[in-house]
Order: sequence, then C-alpha cells, then structure tokens
Amino acid sequence: MLANFLTPAYLPFAIAFFIMIGIGLIEAVGLGLGHLDLSADVGVDGHEGVLDWLGLSGELPILIWLTSLLGCFTLTGVAIQQGVSTFFGAPLTWPLACLSALIGGGLLNVGAAHGLARIMPGYESSVISTDDLLRRRGTILEGVARRGSPARAKVVDQHGQAHIVMVEPHDDTTVIRAGERALLVRREGQLFFVLAEDNSLLRSI
Repeated sequence: MLANFLTPAYLPFAIAFFIMIGIGLIEAVGLGLGHLDLSADVGVDGHEGVLDWLGLSGELPILIWLTSLLGCFTLTGVAIQQGVSTFFGAPLTWPLACLSALIGGGLLNVGAAHGLARIMPGYESSVISTDDLLRRRGTILEGVARRGSPARAKVVDQHGQAHIVMVEPHDDTTVIRAGERALLVRREGQLFFVLAEDNSLLRSI
C-alpha cells in the first residue's frame, strides 16, 4: 500500500496527506492561524448560505476546515483508486482520480465540518469595531483637547485592550486637559467627540 502511495496515480493524495499533517501540527501547537471570519462583510445574497452549507460560516477555524477537507480528499481518493484497481486491474489516471476525489471528498467534508463545529469549543474574538468605543470613558494622555484642536486619549474596551484615539470636546467652549477623563459620545471618521467628566449631563451616569 505504501509503495502504491508514491506512484503517480496516488501522488496527489500523498501530497494532500502530508499537507494535512503539516496544518494539523500548526493547529496543535496553537499558533492561532486558523481563526478567520469568512462570513463577515458578505455583501452578495446567497453567499452566506453557501458558506453555511460548506461549514465555513460558523465557529470552525478555516485551517481545521481545510485539514478536514484534505483528509476527506485523501481518503476518498485512495478508496477510489483501490476500488478501481480491484475491479479493473489498474487505478485511474491522476487527473480523473483527483476530480472524482474532489467531488466525493468535498461532499464528505460537508458532514465532517458540521460535526467538528458542534464538538469544538467556540472561538471568541476580541476584535471590535471602532464604534464599540462609543459610550466608553477615555483619559487624555497629553496636551489639551479643544474644538478644532484634538488630543490623544486612551480608551479601554470591554476586553481590557487599550486604544489610542484622537478626541475633541463635543461642546465648543469645553477644554479637557491631560489626565482628565471624558465620555466618547460620537465619531466622525477617526475623530471622536467627548463630554468632559465634570459635564452636568454625566453626573447621573
């Protein structure tokens, strides 16, 4: 069997097998390369349904999905070549075997991917949108924030990660100095507008 695995008829499946092992090792050591959000920002109707069907739009990391696909492709290809050899005395040519294995392995991987997604722990991303910083308090780091003269401020998000943003007072007459805190209330592009901590509107918050 091992000798057959290195013949041209089986070589694509041998390559797929070794790639699968390599990707599996990457995931095993926890490099975190597999977590890609393929379903975000899908703008064309029907694409999300296709991704769902393939098992790609849930919590399954892309490299785990790819490892599963390579495994299904390898198993299906070897099974096809073994079956054809048994009945006809010789395996299929590698292009025909690859096409057959890709179709069969792809269908098999649909079920495998959905099964893996159910048993794997969910992946929680700490990536946030810029707008998620709104309604959070920040601290002016240096300089003085005035209308038309923004200053740098540090804001800590819900995951405990610090973000450095440029802020201006929401009110024309307000001045916010280094070390003072303010509430981010709106955003225009990359610039945030804030209410000073001592603003009367914030006394009850």
